[in-house]
Amino acid sequence: MESNLNKEIETASQGNEQFPGQVHDLPGGGILISSFNDIINWARSNSLWPLTFATSCCGIEMMSVASSKYDFSRFGFEVARATPRQADVIIIAGTIVNKMAPVLKRLYDQMADPKYVIAMGACAISGGPFFYNTYSVVKGADHVIPVDVYIPGCPPRPEALLHALITLQQKIKSGLTREQIRAEKPQS
Repeated sequence: MESNLNKEIETASQGNEQFPGQVHDLPGGGILISSFNDIINWARSNSLWPLTFATSCCGIEMMSVASSKYDFSRFGFEVARATPRQADVIIIAGTIVNKMAPVLKRLYDQMADPKYVIAMGACAISGGPFFYNTYSVVKGADHVIPVDVYIPGCPPRPEALLHALITLQQKIKSGLTREQIRAEKPQS
């Protein structure tokens, strides 16, 4: 698993991915032949701007993904936003308490379409291993907003977040809608 992820990250960072379509060279220049939907999906997938929603320890792992060691800007996630109106994907990293749930819902509603959600860590997925039976903790982000990609772990490694972001990019490039992404079976 580790070697496959390293190969995937290495391939994505080298820029081996081609622009969708074909370029036909002519004496005065070139002609690009592609479908408009392919170009739109390619552009969307390579310019995902994350909205950070870090409420506990998973936030430290999320911050490390932006550091020089992992550098998620190589993959098209460079512009982390602090406002929902400029973000495409919200990364929920940590525990969601009942008082925070309406705020999360409001942030999600203020994001422009198409918008995507990543739940990072055991607390965001299921309420967490430490607070699961607590009355004040929401039993998962999917009780508040729909989630596209889940990242298990307590806390998950930065490589897991990179893998989730790359997976989300691949789903968007393939032309899947938000409803189709959410309806897919999770990969084991």
